[in-house]
Amino acid sequence: MNIPDSLILVNYDWPWLVLAVVLGWAIWAAPWRVLRMPNILNIMMAACVLVLAFWQIKAGIRPGLNLHILGATLLTLLFGPWFALLGLLLVLLLASAWDGGGWHAFALNALLMGVVPVMVSWSVYRLTIRFLPAHFFVYIFINGFISAGLTVALTGVVATFALAEMGAYTLTDLAHTYLPYYLLMAWSEAVTTGMLITILVVYRPLWVATFDDKLYIHDK
Repeated sequence: MNIPDSLILVNYDWPWLVLAVVLGWAIWAAPWRVLRMPNILNIMMAACVLVLAFWQIKAGIRPGLNLHILGATLLTLLFGPWFALLGLLLVLLLASAWDGGGWHAFALNALLMGVVPVMVSWSVYRLTIRFLPAHFFVYIFINGFISAGLTVALTGVVATFALAEMGAYTLTDLAHTYLPYYLLMAWSEAVTTGMLITILVVYRPLWVATFDDKLYIHDK
């Protein structure tokens, strides 16, 4: 998912402008007061390290194209959209430094692997809160399992069109050789996220910002 500089054939300024606006909004809107809670910063850093480890376990599909577990839905459920976005940007920064490149494509990668998946994950969560009953299994299967799979699938669609628009590969080529693997990765993402969220809400519910045991468990 981490697009290398070699695939960006034309200089694009708009990803940097969009990223600057979103980053400024995230910094302004993030509930920084929660960092005063005991160990919360350590938990955030540990989660980012876990996601960074996921990103290092990747499979190459075509030259310059690889797939890996994204972890965006997991961070969104744990810390909310703003800290999830900031955490993913930190992970991307570390991954780019680790791989020794990708700075020209950093803004585009930030949009594809940060902004888009966090928006999808948070939208699913908000729709679930509004239209579905507050039940433990609804939270696990919809917000954890289905949301994670849908997030990766939609991210794959956006990434496919972005690569085709840049001229890196043709849309037909990507639709046959790249996009289908995103749909397969959606299952892995869903299982991994659903499993981790289930364990956390059972044993460490206070670590999950979007989960309230009084709402989802008590009197059910």
